[in-house]
Amino acid sequence: MERSAVPLNAVLKIAGKILERKDFTKSMVALQAEKQFFNVLYPNHHIGRANKIRQLSMRITDVCNLRCHTCGQWGDNGYLLDRDLGDMIRGQISPERYVEVFRELKSNGHQPVLYFWGGEPMLYKGLLDLIEEGAKLGMPPTIATNGTNVAKYAERMVAAPMALIQVSVDGSNPETHNAARPGQKKNLDNFKEVVAGCEAIQEEKRKRGQKLPLVVTLTTINRENYFDLVNIYERFKGLADMHIFYLSWWIDDETAKAYGQDFRDRFGEEMKLPFGWIGDWNKFDYNVLSEQLKELKKRGAPMSASPVYIMPDIVEPEGLVSYYTKHSERFGYDQCVSIYQICEIDSNGDVSPCRDYHDYVVDNIREKSLLEIWNNARFQRFRQSISKDGLMPVCSRCCGLMGY
Repeated sequence: MERSAVPLNAVLKIAGKILERKDFTKSMVALQAEKQFFNVLYPNHHIGRANKIRQLSMRITDVCNLRCHTCGQWGDNGYLLDRDLGDMIRGQISPERYVEVFRELKSNGHQPVLYFWGGEPMLYKGLLDLIEEGAKLGMPPTIATNGTNVAKYAERMVAAPMALIQVSVDGSNPETHNAARPGQKKNLDNFKEVVAGCEAIQEEKRKRGQKLPLVVTLTTINRENYFDLVNIYERFKGLADMHIFYLSWWIDDETAKAYGQDFRDRFGEEMKLPFGWIGDWNKFDYNVLSEQLKELKKRGAPMSASPVYIMPDIVEPEGLVSYYTKHSERFGYDQCVSIYQICEIDSNGDVSPCRDYHDYVVDNIREKSLLEIWNNARFQRFRQSISKDGLMPVCSRCCGLMGY
């Protein structure tokens, strides 16, 4: 049974940096160790009851200034395209409520990794305060960002300190990157912001003589950049501590419909979100992609080199064809453990077991304590269903299964 994991040589290269904050290290190691040894630590997982929250994942805002083709929210078929922006902003959970949640977790023995994403999390007012509060509590603050405002707030992000900043990089130059990640407003040069943000974080780290936060480039492989991956690595290897290249999460119309029926059969409810992840951005030359991925592994292998993480680790042409054309192929990833480790909070406070396809809502932190929600009957019902009846059709390409 496969489990996603950062390659050993990458772990060895970044271990000394993570150890700069031992409380952060403890939380991050606990998350990964529990994942790898899940069946030993959870012999009775079929009852659906979880232990500690190892990661608190907050899709803190729906607002985004980009319209990336691969995005299920704001991309070509994104499920947020017809939503009112003002309503989304007004419906966001306040920073004060998140602070209450953090402190409640801490006082009850939970010290999760904090993961901020969106939308674009750097557009959420109060985010820097939450990062600083999390760091004070010993909860490693991490973020996935498109680079917006990173240079502007680099000093505070480094001083906090953050544990990890993942910056999306989809090209080695403005033309390629901005074609994959166009702005909501015409002529937005997101590539410029990405470079400036990476440079600013590294400069602040040098000034303070510290190793955190780790800067990780996150490249979503798509038709605009599949031939440019080695160039991306070379362009950013001096600006980042590690480079993630992931094959992208996707779904086709047939699988989305099958998931809809399965969702109704299991829970008696309707789903709608997976259709946002349908697109044709994954149509490209798999032989060229294979050559790029193999070269990346070669360049990232030496101990002196900036490490590379290919997620999932599929590099041969035949495997890539299956990954991008046969959604039912899971490559040995047959058990979801993230639903026992990670608590997902949507921008409006809804709590869900699933990050990418959060149609199943457990409760809302506006009305309830997060610790009440974490093991309530509805959350346990979802875990029981996945553990006893197996994965759903949508699960085959999911961050929670094959990613983090």
